[in-house]
Amino acid sequence: MYVAGFVIPVPETNLEAYKAWAKASAALFREYGCLEIVDAWEDNVPDGQQTDFRRAVAARPDEKIVLSWQVWPSRAEMEEAEARIAKDTRFDIPVEIPFDHRRLILGAFTPIHTLGREDGAG
Repeated sequence: MYVAGFVIPVPETNLEAYKAWAKASAALFREYGCLEIVDAWEDNVPDGQQTDFRRAVAARPDEKIVLSWQVWPSRAEMEEAEARIAKDTRFDIPVEIPFDHRRLILGAFTPIHTLGREDGAG
């Protein structure tokens, strides 16, 4: 298992557009071998004393935070999919993407512990 994670600032007025974009994107990632995708809309994101989700992506007052993750079978399979995705024009960033993709943060991680997954890491 390999996990890619994202923190995305999305204008609150773009919730429905984001949901449609996320659903369409998830279908494409599934074609390339992604096992699971979760997109979660901000419900309780407190301001921190030194840093927090909102500051991490320079969120504006009218934006909500989306926490998203993708579960891939392995790092190698995700990297292979990324190479193929880079050539797939369906993944070109549309003019009307429902968030500022320049301010999202992302990272990929090897699980060191999971709960609730039969195939989880130690």
